[in-house]
Amino acid sequence: MKKPHVYQQQASIKMWAEDDRPREKLLLKGKASLSDAELLAILIGSGYKNKSALDLAKELLMSYQQNWHLLAKTSVHELTQIKGFGPAKAIQIIAALEIGKRREASFIPTKTKVRNSKMIYDHLKHRFYGLPHEEFYVIYLNFANEIIDTVQLSKGGMTSTVVDGKILFHHALNCQATGFIVTHNHPSGNRFASESDKNLTYNLRDFAKLVDMQLLDHVIFTDNGYFSFADEGLL
Repeated sequence: MKKPHVYQQQASIKMWAEDDRPREKLLLKGKASLSDAELLAILIGSGYKNKSALDLAKELLMSYQQNWHLLAKTSVHELTQIKGFGPAKAIQIIAALEIGKRREASFIPTKTKVRNSKMIYDHLKHRFYGLPHEEFYVIYLNFANEIIDTVQLSKGGMTSTVVDGKILFHHALNCQATGFIVTHNHPSGNRFASESDKNLTYNLRDFAKLVDMQLLDHVIFTDNGYFSFADEGLL
């Protein structure tokens, strides 16, 4: 007697119809036709036992609330704690997410005229997004408020970063800036200025006046918005 066919609970991607495989689907229908899980499955490459790469991708996205930004905050160590993700898979995913982040994190081109705080936020938010620590950048401008240079001045801990005013003004003098904008992030998500933020801002503002420069703004970044000293009338 012929035995009935027994279907596996989860079939390998290689056993699927060609039209349903993520790689083949991308070739046949284009990248926009793929779901988030299918794109991630291509990076994962293979599953284990009765779980396909697509199964792993769906489970991973569900673990991070279907949110790429949350997934981008994870580490290789965290990913390898999930069954089915060894170091190689984890590194591929982290690298791909970092490429996407860097693609978005383009600084404002030089000679671009800065007109408002939102312009600064829109161009630098991807540099700060998801960072677990504070970083501090300075944007140097000429007399027409056109960008001369953007410099990362420091990188710190979860609640603060050290800012050396001597280095800040050294760069300003070297590029012959007449004005500058300072920016940093609050990993906590609190977009409002702390007392130390205010003290630093006013110290930089006052010293800038002594060397015939102007601090135009201090923009504090969070993942959900920003705070501008200039917009709040604090400069």
